[in-house]
Amino acid sequence: MTSINIGIKEQDRIAIAEGLKRLLADSYTLYLQTHNFHWNVTGKQFRELHVMFEEQYNEMALAVDEVAERIRTLGLAAPGTYKAFAELSAIKEVDGVPSSSEMVDILTQGHEQVVRTAREVLKIAQSADDESSASLVSDRMRVHEKTAWMLRALREND
Repeated sequence: MTSINIGIKEQDRIAIAEGLKRLLADSYTLYLQTHNFHWNVTGKQFRELHVMFEEQYNEMALAVDEVAERIRTLGLAAPGTYKAFAELSAIKEVDGVPSSSEMVDILTQGHEQVVRTAREVLKIAQSADDESSASLVSDRMRVHEKTAWMLRALREND
């Protein structure tokens, strides 16, 4: 690849992209869990959760593309395999099909993990004056914080 001169030091670009790789892995893992739960949810709240999970995984499908493209913009290859995502993600696979209430709890924890990862990356991007990455990460944090709140609200009176 030709040299990149976008006003961000090479070591900063690499550090930001490495953080974005973790954010991508967490986001994609959460996307897969959400899609899986959309397919397999049952119970009293079936319709509500089925629709909600679909809205969530559709939003994340677009988001992972933005994160991957930012990694490429910074000059690194974006991870794109299950193996790479499993190694990079702080979100672990779920075995079997949990109950609908467990699904909500698992996804809440997943969204909260994405927020924590995003906060780490945001600090790196801000310290390197990388407004583009900081803006992207900040936007992702806002979406995942709101989604976690909505999922927690489903469980408040259980």
